[in-house]
Amino acid sequence: MTTALSGFSQEEFARHLSGRGYKPVHAARVLRAFYDGNGAMDFGGLKLPMALTEELRGFAPDVAIAARQAAADGTVKVLLKLADGRTVEAVMMANFSPDSAAGCVSSQVGCAMGCDFCATTKTGFERNLSAGEMVEQFLAIRREAALAGRRLQTLVFMGMGEPMLNLDAVLEAVRRIASNGMGNLGWRQVTVSTVGIVPGIDAMTEADLNIHLAVSLHAPDDATRARLLPAGKRFRVDDILAAADRYQAKSGRIVTIQYCLLKGVNDSPEQAHQLAALLKNRRMHVNLLRYNPTGISLSGAAYEGTDDETADAFLNVLRKSGAVAHFRRPRGRDIDAACGQLRAAADKTKQ
Repeated sequence: MTTALSGFSQEEFARHLSGRGYKPVHAARVLRAFYDGNGAMDFGGLKLPMALTEELRGFAPDVAIAARQAAADGTVKVLLKLADGRTVEAVMMANFSPDSAAGCVSSQVGCAMGCDFCATTKTGFERNLSAGEMVEQFLAIRREAALAGRRLQTLVFMGMGEPMLNLDAVLEAVRRIASNGMGNLGWRQVTVSTVGIVPGIDAMTEADLNIHLAVSLHAPDDATRARLLPAGKRFRVDDILAAADRYQAKSGRIVTIQYCLLKGVNDSPEQAHQLAALLKNRRMHVNLLRYNPTGISLSGAAYEGTDDETADAFLNVLRKSGAVAHFRRPRGRDIDAACGQLRAAADKTKQ
């Protein structure tokens, strides 16, 4: 059984209390206080039975901060150590507004997708995270935001791992994070990202949680995409976008297309026109990313980011076609900002 309050839904905790001989009505108040305190509890204000208070003091979190990096731009990346000794990353990113922040959490330890330009893939896949472990990441970065005088306003499941391959736990974490009485972040404030796992997109469509979907496309054609993302060999670009269409039609949420520009790989004018053609009759937003180099890839490639002139030309092609496109502001360039880098750096220090 979990020893962390983050490991319970409200219904599960009510059953736990009932099984221990306490009134299940206490569950809502305890969990609300837990989330309002970002994982810290003020037992004095709860007026609980003394025996229950003592039991609750024994509920320890399943994660602890193993390393922390702060960038000049306000980005804070934390490496969280799990109960089994494994580690995952979560990030708090300062927004342009001085009082708000965005967060990014991981869904797996490592990743099995093998994306050739990603640092996380170098460690391979170790295991799925539980819903509680994802909640603990959210609480950790919300604490970081509060320490910086900011309010965490949005959260993306875009860190280590492929959320669609751990979707049941991801959606349960979303329910705890977004719902009133628990994390209270709000459903529309949450985005789940995928490299294009079509069955997962369809399952998220059926879950109907009113959250956002982001698709990491990174190439407009199947050949280039399969080179960069091995998952592309299983799911064709057309099939991925069709699944995104289905999600958008049911949810009413505009899908974001993530596209990381890599020099000489996916940044040509021809590829820009191909992407524009794919999106011509789709109301989707394109999020162009500037690459954060991660060293030699698994295939032996040393990817570089696209130069500014080529990147601007790529953006202009999309905009002239009528697509809504913009560059995502780079964060944390002076720290191990790319997904998996802090974890890899920490592992090296142990060797």
